[in-house]
Amino acid sequence: MQKEETAIVLDYLRKGYPRSYKKEPIVQAIGTKKFTFLELVPKENTNISLEEEVYVGEEERDKIKYIKKTLEYKNLTTTAKNELENTVETLINKNEDRFIHFFNKASAITIKEHSLELLPGIGKKHMIKILDEREKEEFKSFEDIKERVDLLPDPKKILKERVLEELTTNTKYKLFVPRKSKPQNKRYR
Repeated sequence: MQKEETAIVLDYLRKGYPRSYKKEPIVQAIGTKKFTFLELVPKENTNISLEEEVYVGEEERDKIKYIKKTLEYKNLTTTAKNELENTVETLINKNEDRFIHFFNKASAITIKEHSLELLPGIGKKHMIKILDEREKEEFKSFEDIKERVDLLPDPKKILKERVLEELTTNTKYKLFVPRKSKPQNKRYR
């Protein structure tokens, strides 16, 4: 399983969790590629701010000492939950190619359902139009999709809604967020 290389800070608790007996600083973050919720322990005397991108990969980390564990949405602080929507929007904008690739390569899930239909606001008519248009020529950007598919809701907005749904609920199908296994209490040094 591929690990996250970078993460965006959702919350920074300088003195740790209020009800925890161990008062070590904690960072709650979301991975930039797979939207994995992470609990991180920062290095001593490190300044960390909300929305900051931090390196969490295998090489030498400048601000993060180690990854303490993965988290579930329900374990995020109120601050982290409040930061989530803007952070997901930022990640979609930053990784436009990844999401355009989805529009260009999305396929059927079952005989009766296509993965495009799992996006809010996309029904059979929009799905057929998207499939017809991408057959003519692959989409190049969010603007290209909006121009070529009449009356389609804003692609960035529907992607954000879908990603948030996958992060916050137990959806049957996951398009952008991997199925969660049980949270891991492994330290990745």
